[in-house]
Amino acid sequence: MKRRLFIGAGLALPMVARAQGSYPERAIRLVVPFPPGGGTDTISREVAGQMQAIANWTVVPENRPGAGGNIGLDAVAKAAPDGYTIGMGQTSNLAINPTLYPNMPFHPTRDLAFVSLIAAQPLVLVVGKQAPWRDMPALLAAIRAAREPLTAGHPGNGTVGHLCGELLSRRLGAEITQVPYRGASAIVTDLLAGRVDMYIGTPSTVRGLVAGGELRALAVTSGERSPFLPEVPTIREAGVEGVVAENWTGIVAPARTPAEVVRRWNAELNRALAGEEMRAKLAQDVSVPRGSTSDEFRAFVEQETEKWGRIVREARIQLT
Repeated sequence: MKRRLFIGAGLALPMVARAQGSYPERAIRLVVPFPPGGGTDTISREVAGQMQAIANWTVVPENRPGAGGNIGLDAVAKAAPDGYTIGMGQTSNLAINPTLYPNMPFHPTRDLAFVSLIAAQPLVLVVGKQAPWRDMPALLAAIRAAREPLTAGHPGNGTVGHLCGELLSRRLGAEITQVPYRGASAIVTDLLAGRVDMYIGTPSTVRGLVAGGELRALAVTSGERSPFLPEVPTIREAGVEGVVAENWTGIVAPARTPAEVVRRWNAELNRALAGEEMRAKLAQDVSVPRGSTSDEFRAFVEQETEKWGRIVREARIQLT
């Protein structure tokens, strides 16, 4: 038995040595688990560009969409742990899907190495301009007093906006009827027509309509005010604790990726996130930089998984 273990360890040494020696010796694949053009794809390409600019690393984004991000990250989890395959994780595929999907092909905290958080984007709770609620306290009072539950549109079961609405309902101790739609544009259409009462959505989907006065932004779902919507208070400021929800992103690698490779990636990512160019590019996506250590990222994912997993179970949310 000892001889077999020794031989196995010996066979692993060349892989570790290659990864740590003059790393990287070739292009690095960055798996993007969503289609081109979305927010996760945009941030992934910004990361790739920054690694070329500040570290002279060639990082090639590869889109592997499907199953809520599971297909792409499963490919990362099953890749050789040599530092030449990494992936872009985010709220759904790292913290929500492990509870939402009955048959996950991988387990994030077991099968992935956590490199660093990258960025976070709050959601915005909006109502139509014709709605009677001028601020968040007025809406909260209406939710509590309503004989028939108020309605909140969301772009699909298990999305961050959906779970945030469920979390708000539980913190208030009052029901909010969650209405699924096929995409954000349909929600906005019904919101403008008064057919749904509220929407907790990404800033990119509502920012222009808020600026134009068609929608009214009542609160952001981050722990503090967003620098991009500084006039909009947090839900906590309205008197409700514990309703924090963000679309966050972070770099992961296969488990057992050499620690030195993870450290080098972490150092270069945090150097990029401290720079004005990366911050400016993230701002275009209404996101703020969120660098971290590897251990901090892992602990954060564990906390988020516990929080969102509890909501999925309590609300009995299932994929449709």
